[in-house]
Amino acid sequence: MRRAVYVVIAMLFMLFLTICDIVYAAAPYHIGIVTGTVSQGEDELRGAERVIQEYGDAASRGMIVHVTYPDNFMQEMETVISQIVGLADDPLMKAIVVNQSIPGTTEAFRRVKERRPDILCFAAEAQEDPGVISSVADLVTSVNDIYRGYLIPVAAKMMGATDFVHISFPRHMSYELLSRRRNIMEATCKDIGLKFHFETAPDPVSDVGVAGAQQFILEKVPAWLKKYGPNTAFFNTNVAHVEPLIRQIVTYGGYYVESSVPSPLRGYPGALGLDLTAEKGNFPAIMKKIENVIIQKGASGRLGTWAYSCGYAESAGLVELAKRVIDGKAKASIGDLIKAYEKYTPGSQWNGSYYVDLNTGIEKTNYILVYQDTYVFGKGYLGLTKLQVPQKYLKIK
Repeated sequence: MRRAVYVVIAMLFMLFLTICDIVYAAAPYHIGIVTGTVSQGEDELRGAERVIQEYGDAASRGMIVHVTYPDNFMQEMETVISQIVGLADDPLMKAIVVNQSIPGTTEAFRRVKERRPDILCFAAEAQEDPGVISSVADLVTSVNDIYRGYLIPVAAKMMGATDFVHISFPRHMSYELLSRRRNIMEATCKDIGLKFHFETAPDPVSDVGVAGAQQFILEKVPAWLKKYGPNTAFFNTNVAHVEPLIRQIVTYGGYYVESSVPSPLRGYPGALGLDLTAEKGNFPAIMKKIENVIIQKGASGRLGTWAYSCGYAESAGLVELAKRVIDGKAKASIGDLIKAYEKYTPGSQWNGSYYVDLNTGIEKTNYILVYQDTYVFGKGYLGLTKLQVPQKYLKIK
């Protein structure tokens, strides 16, 4: 009798374990995401946190493995490569997303593919030559700065600008993509009736440092507005210049379509003195808080941004796309990529195109350039993703 009781108890225990495995089953596979730390890229990290919240941490039987690369990644490139390659040691690993794809990502992906050719390798905001990283990555995505060279001046005119000031410095203008975008902006301004002006500001990595570069912007914006008129729109290529530029536009007038790397977290919190700790990762709440202050300060309709950071959308969206591809529900295409982005950016609109090598004319179908519609505080979305970018601007060098 006692033995029979023990047998029944054992069977019930085994049944309990079976039920637990069903209810609390471990993820069938893992997806790795590699981002910078908060100090290097808060937007990218928040996107990783979002998918961990949804799909769980692999350490707790979930799907996502999140790794952050060191802040001084240029000096610790081998560490970066080892971190990425190390994800392939996980037998359940099916995809690796790197955002931003800092130098060393290409070599890391090459080693991953040598070990595990079955692992999908997705790269966001690649900082290596397009032809190099696209030769090993399954998918590369970046902000479509070529299209934005046309769309940003068009947006400025829609907002009410008569003049357009492009602010940069020699180091940035030596970069082919930034120089090309500037030339497209100048050609667009000429065609749509905006007066184009180029102004040089100090490079924050020069002797003046970040503080000196920001002080220059603070002093110059009122003078530029006096020189070019109150309906002048400004665009800058450097992150350090964003905060003082927004601050002075709010105070003195002018327009600001969006930053070179568009995000509501780029410049607005510091310029407006906002504490967004409670809203971290909640972009609708962040946008509402920023918009309320801008309206209160009388700057409605004069400043814009992407409503959702591209870094956030890329981290969350590429993980989602990888999951859908693994599950056989999507392909690494423009349409499926945008659908994955839109899942985490409700209310916004996206558009995209394949990267085309300007010298060879070859279209890379595993390299997708994306952009999001611009939101103007106090006015709403401009509908830029519905506009057709004339082909002639895409050929400007």
